[in-house]
Amino acid sequence: MFVGLLLVSQWLQTFFMQLTEAVQRLGTETAFKVLAKAKQMAAEGRSIVHLEIGQPDFPTPANICEAGKRAIDEGYTSYGPTCGLPEVRECIAQHISKTRSIEVNPSQVVVTPGGKPIMFFTILSVVEPGDEVVYPDPGFPIYKSLIDYIGGKGVPLPLLEENDFSFDLEKLKELVSDKTKLLILNSPQNPTGGVLKKSDLEAIAALCVKHDVLILADEIYSELIYEGTFESVTQFPGVSERTVILDGFSKTYSMTGWRLGYGIFPQWMVESIERLMVNSNSCTASFSQRAGIEALTGQQESVSEMREAFRNRRDFIVKGLNQIPGISCRTPRGAFYVFANVSQLPISSGELETRLLEEAGVACLAGGGFGEQGENFLRFSYANSIENIGEALKRIETFLGKLQVP
Repeated sequence: MFVGLLLVSQWLQTFFMQLTEAVQRLGTETAFKVLAKAKQMAAEGRSIVHLEIGQPDFPTPANICEAGKRAIDEGYTSYGPTCGLPEVRECIAQHISKTRSIEVNPSQVVVTPGGKPIMFFTILSVVEPGDEVVYPDPGFPIYKSLIDYIGGKGVPLPLLEENDFSFDLEKLKELVSDKTKLLILNSPQNPTGGVLKKSDLEAIAALCVKHDVLILADEIYSELIYEGTFESVTQFPGVSERTVILDGFSKTYSMTGWRLGYGIFPQWMVESIERLMVNSNSCTASFSQRAGIEALTGQQESVSEMREAFRNRRDFIVKGLNQIPGISCRTPRGAFYVFANVSQLPISSGELETRLLEEAGVACLAGGGFGEQGENFLRFSYANSIENIGEALKRIETFLGKLQVP
C-alpha cells in the first residue's frame, strides 16, 4: 500500500514538473471559486445568498437581446476581423470620444471577448521580466497574477481606508521611477468602490508623463458612479497617447455572459495587440458585437434604472453592516461593492469567508484575496436584491452573535 502511494506521489510530482514556471506563477480569482462552492451547496439544498460575484442580477436589456438575436438571424455567426467589426470599432470610438472628451480613431479600438484580454495583452506587450508595474492593493487579483506570469516586478500601491481607498500621491511618487514601465489605475474600483478625484488623476498624469510610464486605465465601472461625474486620466495633456483604456459591456449593460469588452490603445501598440488576438482568440463573436452597437446607441433608461437600484442597495447594505457589532463600512462612490472592515471581530477575514458560507449561507469574499492591504476586510457585492441583501444581513448578525472561536 505504502509503495503504491509512493509511486503515485512520484508520478504526480513528475507530471507537475512539466508545467512551466510561468504557469505555476499564475494566480486566480477567488470570486469564481466561492461561486462554484456556493452553487454546489445550493444544488444540495442549502439556502445561499450570493454576495460574492460581481455580476448584475438584472437581465440584459430587451433591446440588446433582440439585436443579438437579429444578428444571428442575419448571419453574424462567422469569423470577423481580428480587431472587431468596422462598424463596431467606429461606434466604440465615437462613444469614447464623447464620454472622455478625447479624439479616438476607430483604428485604435480592439474588441475582445471580455475585458481581461486587454489586461493580458497590455502587460504582454510592454512588460519585460524584471520591469516594475505599480498596481493597486487591494485590487483586482488578475493584475498581480498577470504581472507575476510575465516575470515583472509587481509594486503594490496601498489603498487605505482612511483615504477612502484612494491613492496616496506622496507614496505613489516614492514608488514610480525610471524603472516603472506600467501603472494600473482602476476607478471606480474593485473591490473597494473607491473613486479617484480629478485632482489626483491630474497629479498621476503629470507623474507618468515625467517618468514616461504607460497607464492601463481600467474603467469598466465608468457608468456606475453615484456622486459626482466620472473622470478619466486621459483628459490631461500628453496622457492619451500613453494610456490604454479598458472598458466593456458586462457591468454597464448586464452582459457578463456575452463576453464583450474592448481596449483603446495608442496607435503604436495596435499591431502587436492584433497579433496577440490572432494568436489567442482569432476574433470576438460577431453577434455579440452587433448587440454591442445597440447597447451604446439604443435607449439608456435601463442603465439609469440599474444605477439607481444599485445606489439604493449601496445605502441599504452600508447602513445594515454598520449596525452589526464588530463591522464598520464606508460608503463607496462607485461600482457595486462594499469593503467592510472586520478587524474588530475575533477571527480572520479568511475564516469569516468560509464560515459565513458554510454556517450562515452567505457567500462573500475575504479581502486578502485582493492583496495584502485587504486583510481584515470582507467584500460584499450588492448586485443582488434589497430582499436578499436584507436576508444576508440578518444571517451575518445571527452568525456573529453565536460566534464561537476555538
